[in-house]
Amino acid sequence: MTQQQQPGTSQRPGQMTAVMRAVAANAGPKVLRIGVVQGGRVAEERIIKQRTHVTVGASEKNMFVVATQNLPPTFRLFELVGNDYHLNFLDGMTGRIALPTGISDLNMLKGQAKKSAQGAYQVRLTEDSRGKVVIGDTTFLFQFVAPPPVQPKPQLPVAVLRGASAIDWNTTIIAALSFLCHFMALGAIYSDWLDPIVDDEVSVAGLIDSLKNLPPPPPVEVKPDEKPDETAKTPDKSEPAKAASTPAQGAQGAKGDKAPMSAKESAALSNELDKIDMAVLAFAGTGPATAGVLRNGEVPTGSLDQAAASAAAVGAGGGDLNIKGGGGAIRPGAAGGGLAGIGSTGKGAGTEGSGTGAKVEGPKGNASVGGAAVSGGNVSNAARVVAGMRAGFRNCYQRGLAENPDAAGSIRLTIRVGAGGEVAGVTPSPSGSLPASVISCVVARAQAAQFDPPEGGSAVIAVPVTFVKQ
Repeated sequence: MTQQQQPGTSQRPGQMTAVMRAVAANAGPKVLRIGVVQGGRVAEERIIKQRTHVTVGASEKNMFVVATQNLPPTFRLFELVGNDYHLNFLDGMTGRIALPTGISDLNMLKGQAKKSAQGAYQVRLTEDSRGKVVIGDTTFLFQFVAPPPVQPKPQLPVAVLRGASAIDWNTTIIAALSFLCHFMALGAIYSDWLDPIVDDEVSVAGLIDSLKNLPPPPPVEVKPDEKPDETAKTPDKSEPAKAASTPAQGAQGAKGDKAPMSAKESAALSNELDKIDMAVLAFAGTGPATAGVLRNGEVPTGSLDQAAASAAAVGAGGGDLNIKGGGGAIRPGAAGGGLAGIGSTGKGAGTEGSGTGAKVEGPKGNASVGGAAVSGGNVSNAARVVAGMRAGFRNCYQRGLAENPDAAGSIRLTIRVGAGGEVAGVTPSPSGSLPASVISCVVARAQAAQFDPPEGGSAVIAVPVTFVKQ
């Protein structure tokens, strides 16, 4: 009775089965496949393609490194004897092996195994053998499998090997033309080929016309190098009688309120005051002695004082002095006309006078400033600022002459200019007989200066100043 074929089923093998059957089986010997299990997980797996010894132990030269106390540094677990593998195991190892005679424990195989040169038990394995060997915490699983097929060498694709014959020339030419058009468009955008032609002569003429129409620059302020002479003093305005009696003197006083007088105006005013003093005293005749007393003070005033104290020599219309005025004897300090009316304070006329005489001025000084030597960095306005200090230096020297009329000498100033143009320090080097007040005044004037910011962040300016008495 034949078995009927079920509908919808086919006895032909599948496509994959047919391909596998078509591949010729490798007729060579099987190779050893070993897996290492640690902590319940497969840690490593190897296929020993070349038939050789498989060693285990603590040494790094072994095929499998296992750190166990009961194992020597190098132990042949699978030893190749002739063309067959043999399993070697020691007393501390456990496991099971499937042999042609059946599955056996290692402890049971100790009686059938033979001893090797290393003192281990040795069991011959066949290509159908498989099993496991436990060494400490590591388990080795082994079996014999067919060798894997030889992998072919990597080769380049056929399209590459064909060379230039496989290039798509139509696509390549289209891409090249596209790139060329794009580059030409970018070059036209960034070039000046399409710009209009510019006439240089017309442009220059228009520039000149625009410069002519520019407004004039503002005037430059010129700072005076010298301050006005402060030594000239205005006349004393505490004497209303003299100011009212001379319109010229009143006008000169009003002018002095606005601006200081020059040396020439001061000398003219001093001469005019001398004339007023003579008119007030009303001397009918003046001799060289009297003129010397009133002007220079070189003639002694003892004789004049004795004549003023003598009542017999002073009269209403005569006497040696020939004073014009009211009658009666005139004594210094007494009320009445003539000499008695001069000075209500009672001061003697022969010694101090009424205080309205010309003031004898002291010596005047002059300060000359040499060229400024700049080092360390350029200061654009160094010469102008140093020249502007001359008037202040002269005033310092003039006040010093009031202390010491014989003061004279020179000072070399070393001015250190900071990054912002400010004076960071001044070092004086004086010489001569200059008082300390003049030196400190000159240093203070130099410290108050302000320069332009120097190039390089700092600069040093050396200024020589010479003081000469006139």
